[in-house]
Amino acid sequence: MRISGVEIPDHEKSQVAFTRFFGIGPTNVKLLAKKAGISLDIRVKDLSREDIGKLVKALEEFKTEGDLKKEIRENIDRLKAIKCYRGIRHIVNLPSRGQRTKTNSRTRKGKRKTVGSLTKEAWAKMETQQKAASSAKNT
Repeated sequence: MRISGVEIPDHEKSQVAFTRFFGIGPTNVKLLAKKAGISLDIRVKDLSREDIGKLVKALEEFKTEGDLKKEIRENIDRLKAIKCYRGIRHIVNLPSRGQRTKTNSRTRKGKRKTVGSLTKEAWAKMETQQKAASSAKNT
């Protein structure tokens, strides 16, 4: 079943199904059901047209999907524009909520890049390139 542009499986109970809307979590599901007058134990396939109409009307009172995503994006852009600490963390793609970054946060930082000592082979290769460059200068 498709409600407000979101595909909801027919076999799910309404309490679980309504969380498919972006911005509607477990707490807001209870408020939504109360405003729409729908039982949380009923399955989506058992909802009548009247119930779906009430649900859509109740959903309009919540900020969901595109509107909520737009607001979140605007808030992040504002933080970036004023160059506050959280905005800078968003710019350099690091965690912005105080998590440690020395050992964790691989999702944000990406694949490990080793910095520091070189292997003997890499060191020898670098020395030969320097010698070749210096001999080319001298001639």
